[in-house]
Amino acid sequence: MCDVPPNEPFVSADEAAQFLSVKRRYLLALARRGMAGAYPLGTGTKRKTWVFRLSELAASIMSDKTIISKTQKPCTIRSGSPR
Repeated sequence: MCDVPPNEPFVSADEAAQFLSVKRRYLLALARRGMAGAYPLGTGTKRKTWVFRLSELAASIMSDKTIISKTQKPCTIRSGSPR
């Protein structure tokens, strides 16, 4: 983790997404996967409000550990004739 400037404010997901030039949905997916600089608020299990520190987000992006790997969908092979 990087050194956080004293009293650095937290920002909303919208502001953080704009800072990184990504969509809000993508940023929240990264946050759920443990991206540095993302902090959940509240105790809800289904929905959380996320806040971010821009300096930690920038450091996380620079470390190149924020890529979401795409999982391949399983392929099914049908047996028999394709009638």
